Amino acid sequence: MPTHPVILTECPRDAMQGLHDFIPTATKTAYLQQLLAVGFDVLDFGSFVSPKAIPQLRDTAEVLASLDLSQTTTKLLAIVANLRGAEQAAGYPEISYLGFPLSVSETFQRRNTNQTIAEALADVAAMHALCERTGKTLIVYLSMGFGNPYGDAYSPAVVADFTQQLAALGVRIVALSDTIGVSTPALITPLFEELIPAFPRIQFGAHLHTTPTTWREKVQAAYAAGCRRFDGAIGGIGGCPMATDVLTGNMATENLVAYLQEAGEALPLNLQAFAAAQTQARTVFATTCAS
Repeated sequence: MPTHPVILTECPRDAMQGLHDFIPTATKTAYLQQLLAVGFDVLDFGSFVSPKAIPQLRDTAEVLASLDLSQTTTKLLAIVANLRGAEQAAGYPEISYLGFPLSVSETFQRRNTNQTIAEALADVAAMHALCERTGKTLIVYLSMGFGNPYGDAYSPAVVADFTQQLAALGVRIVALSDTIGVSTPALITPLFEELIPAFPRIQFGAHLHTTPTTWREKVQAAYAAGCRRFDGAIGGIGGCPMATDVLTGNMATENLVAYLQEAGEALPLNLQAFAAAQTQARTVFATTCAS
């Protein structure tokens, strides 16, 4: 079992990216500033990708310039879709982590980053080298990590093979991503139980999508298997726009925090600031989620 403490990543970027109505830059900045006051370990705050692909996050650089990071210990994470985006993100000293989605599904890799898996792996190698040079840390998200709707080959052995390739490149953080919400305890527990002892130099995370009624069993399955790195989004907002169930969204951070507290984890969160962030989220996302 891992000895490192729980690491919580709040993902407003994932909550925002698929929304149709543009959230004003000042509104984004104020919300992110409130999240920085909570004390999450990591804040997935934005992305450096094509504005045509993700128009909602075209103002990431502007948002970053407006954030006050002087009173927070939270580290910033930016998502990138290719080496060009990674080079852009790496140019900002305020950013600690670069995140790249590598799919175990060839179909989804092409849809998501317009690359083959082989091309994406070549980018991962270059991104890792870039991070080494610039003092950043690369996080690879294994999207479709619990199955895919395209009929592409999937099994725990496939995930283990991808992980082996990432380990050989020097990647040290791998997050298994339940892109369309198909994970179940019967999938989650064996996968983490196999990977964690097999790759002791890699820290594994869980980026789970869920319906409101299945969140607990998924968190419990990952936690019981030794996972201690979790992603969430306040309100469970966001997720994959291709999910067939409209209720499938991100893991709600408030549920994740409640479970971890019940499990006896001492989370260094400012609960007053957390409550304020939840209230603010309802305002930030009220119009966009209703449209």
